[in-house]
This record gives sequence, structure tokens and C-alpha cells, in this order.
Amino acid sequence: MKKISAWVQAARPRTLSLSTTPVVVGAALAWTREGHVRWSVVLAALVGGMLIQTGTNMHNDAADSERGGDGPDRVGPPRVTASGLLDGRAVNRAACACFAGAALIGVYLIWIGGWPILLLGLASILSGWAYTGGPLPIAYTPLGELWVVAFFGLAAVCGTYWVCTGKLSPVAIDAGLALGLLTGAVLLVNNHRDAVEDARVGRRTLAILAGPVATSWIYGGLMLAPFGLLVPIARILPHGHAWPAMLALPLAGWLVYRFAHEPRGRGFNIILVQTVLVQSLFSLLLSLGLIL
Repeated sequence: MKKISAWVQAARPRTLSLSTTPVVVGAALAWTREGHVRWSVVLAALVGGMLIQTGTNMHNDAADSERGGDGPDRVGPPRVTASGLLDGRAVNRAACACFAGAALIGVYLIWIGGWPILLLGLASILSGWAYTGGPLPIAYTPLGELWVVAFFGLAAVCGTYWVCTGKLSPVAIDAGLALGLLTGAVLLVNNHRDAVEDARVGRRTLAILAGPVATSWIYGGLMLAPFGLLVPIARILPHGHAWPAMLALPLAGWLVYRFAHEPRGRGFNIILVQTVLVQSLFSLLLSLGLIL
């Protein structure tokens, strides 16, 4: 049971919704625009996205431990490799298995969506490894939040919309950007919380370079800008389908206030989970507005 619990911990299930909600939104957009979706494609995209995120999380766990991160002074949840719960080589093998599973599922999606999905799938798997792999990991630069916006927002929503409809639409780009910004806010919370420990192992994340005051403003922008993007989405879609997502705005605003006033420490573990909740709530409310 301890081994099973450790593997579940390595997958970081509390944040796996970040890879599934963009697929749901992309499918809901396709349903609204075309009146139908291919559910087997949606299911494949859901599973493939979760496998890529799980593989990225596991590779991150093992790679950070190898680089001397995630030590006993870690403020965030403990990591299984650094804690000695699992062997780093086993975690890396599991990450590779997740990436391989995503690639196998991708064969079906490529058959449906053609070469754009091939390029997108290769870029997604490669970037999942490069997040904490290679000579200059993305996680050790200020580009982490931008990477999240690109792959957990734009690529996921637009890729799902493409395999469902065979085309791309400005509304998918707007929705993908909105979800990506909220997911970028999740990573920013993580990096702001861990700024002191990250700096010790040579990381230069956006939170470290910007400093705590500017990071609070950036977080506010990432959290609130998606609600502004509902305006162009609503203009494209009929009958105001986008507006139910506005119900998530009060919680987003409260978290912006919390972020600015919370002392850096374990309190940001709660803010991180609640930021994930805002992303999920925004996504699901937008999807319900689209399909109902």
C-alpha cells in the first residue's frame, strides 16, 4: 500500500485536471460550432493528455532530485524520489512509459487529425521531457509559465478542436489562451512558494527574477485576464454561452488578494490547490454554457 501511495503521489493527481479540462472545453466548442463530436477522439485526447502530464510530473520528480532540489527544507508537498519513497530510475522509467503510452494513443489521433497532430504530439512529449531534462531545463528558466500557456492551454484546446472539426477557429484560440493563463497562474504559485529553495539549486524562474511584489501583479494578470477573454469568445458564439464562466470571478479575485497578502510559506499550498479549482471551475462552467 505504501508503494501504491508513493506512485499516486508521484503522479500528482490533484493537478491532473489541468490536462483534462482543456480537452473538455475544446470538445464543447466543437459541439457548439458543429453540432457533433467524435467521442472516441475526445476520450483518446483525455487519456493522452493525462499521460503526458503524468510523465512530465514523474520526470520532474526524479530530475529535480538528481539536481539537488526538493530537499528537507522543501515547503511544498514532499517528492517521492527526494524522500526515498521510490528509486529515481524507476520513476524515470515510469515517466518514459507514460510518454510511450501517449505516443501510442497519438497514432489514432494522427490518423484522424493528420500531420498537424503529429507535430503537436511530438512537441508535447518532447517539451514534457525538456521541462526538467536536458542541459537547460525549462523549469530552471523564466519560461515555465509561457510553456504552460502554450501546451496546457492553446495546444490542448486547439488540438482537441482540430481533431473534432478538422479546422481551427479564433474562438478555440481565445479559449485556449484563457485556460493557459489560469494554468500558468498555478505554476506561478508553485514557483513563488519555492523561490528561496529554487534559487539555491540554480533555478531562475519568473518568480525569482521578478521578485515578490511584481510576481503578485503577474499572478493577478494571469488570474483575471481570462475573464476579459470571455468578451471575444461571447462575440463569436451565439446566445451568450460563455458568460456562465464569470461565476468563477469572485473566487479568482479573492485568490489574487490572498496571494498578495499571504506570507511566503506553506499557506501557498492551499492557494495552489484553490488556483487549480478556479481553472477547473472556469473550464467546466464555460463548457456547460457551451453545451447546454
